Amino acid sequence: MKHSDDKEWDIIDKDLYEEIDPEEMYELVQEERRKLEEKERQEEEDSKKRVFPKWAVWSIAIAMFIQVIAIIPQTFSIPAIEFIQTSARLMQNETVQQYREAVVVIEGEDNKGTGFAISADGYIITNYHVIEDQPRITVAFQEEGLYSGEVVETYPAIDLAVLDVEAENLPYLELNDQNSDAKLEDILFIGNPLRFNGIANEGDLIGKTQLSSWDKPVYMLDAPVYRGNSGSPVLDENGEVIAVIFATQKNEKHGRIGLAVPIEYLPINKQ
Repeated sequence: MKHSDDKEWDIIDKDLYEEIDPEEMYELVQEERRKLEEKERQEEEDSKKRVFPKWAVWSIAIAMFIQVIAIIPQTFSIPAIEFIQTSARLMQNETVQQYREAVVVIEGEDNKGTGFAISADGYIITNYHVIEDQPRITVAFQEEGLYSGEVVETYPAIDLAVLDVEAENLPYLELNDQNSDAKLEDILFIGNPLRFNGIANEGDLIGKTQLSSWDKPVYMLDAPVYRGNSGSPVLDENGEVIAVIFATQKNEKHGRIGLAVPIEYLPINKQ
């Protein structure tokens, strides 16, 4: 299917994709740095009273902070560092690590996003806007390396696309197209937000919303969703994909939220 150039996609681009103000970004990072410095001072005082100091733990924390600071000049929409701390906690989990192996970086000539494998022989789901007008597409797995991706199906009306790579025995995620719950706590999603790759994070499905330019309602996520998360799988408690993140929105009731396409809208055979 060929992408439509009608007005509804212009509306989506303008209304659903937004960035954090640079001043807000700076204040968030400065606030986190103040907290980190205060904790470091307190830890140094406490370590004098203990035989077993935690200098190694704080070295890691400082290294993470330096990494975040290093990307600020290149990034114009950075969240509070809490989302990185949450991700670090989640990625200690062996099950989450297994899920991450099936999540890929999708990169074109001038675009980058997220995708995920749905079969061992190389079928990948991502957003249509991630691969739109990209003559060459690279798919990068965490362990398996780089592949050339071929677009085999596109569904512009729901901003989804299916790619294929020539490979076997790939890690992949199961799909759950029977989950129609509008609310679900403790969902997990994995993607490549900002300048990071393979970031796992969590949040809640807080309901559905009807976009004026869509025929069907989409999920609202109370979760730290940012640029680069496009194409990220939303996983339920069983590790099955129930939706695909495609945008953010400033909602009057809930504030800044993520939007995700229910996987049941994808008209393909998932077996």
